[in-house]
Amino acid sequence: MCGIVGYTGSKDAYPILIKGLQRLEYRGYDSAGVALMNDKTTLHKCKGKVVDLQNHIGSGLTTGTAGIGHTRWATHGEPNDVNAHPHTSMSGDIVLIHNGIIENYDSVRKELIHRGYTFHSETDTEVLVNLIEEIKKSEACSLSEAIRKALNEVIGAYAIVVMSNSEPGTLVAAK
Repeated sequence: MCGIVGYTGSKDAYPILIKGLQRLEYRGYDSAGVALMNDKTTLHKCKGKVVDLQNHIGSGLTTGTAGIGHTRWATHGEPNDVNAHPHTSMSGDIVLIHNGIIENYDSVRKELIHRGYTFHSETDTEVLVNLIEEIKKSEACSLSEAIRKALNEVIGAYAIVVMSNSEPGTLVAAK
């Protein structure tokens, strides 16, 4: 079980995301993270609770009017900074948070490795974000369409929120 929150609008996203994560922390306390979009995406994540994330960020860059946040209860991969969400695609264009389990992530991961993708975490989430990127790139389609196609290829129960530098201000949620 994990907590997922997203915001896009005219206000500073960071305080809204942190407040949302604090309310959802009971859904996962292994790690926490946020991705904020301004001109580019800034990622902050760490093992531990939301307060640990706030301490980790300190006075770091927290500007952006769109963002996503996550509290994690670990399923695939141990609780650590690398496995914490959000996860980015290999190019860094797409950012994803996820609650649930992708049952066929190992076979999808092997196929993506065969296509040249590398992975840093042990999570099924990193596999999914790279599958979305591969489809978006190979089929030259929109983020929404790539997500729809990727979700047709995976088996499991999940909810996701995705954003992309190539479509600023857009958050796509699916389950």
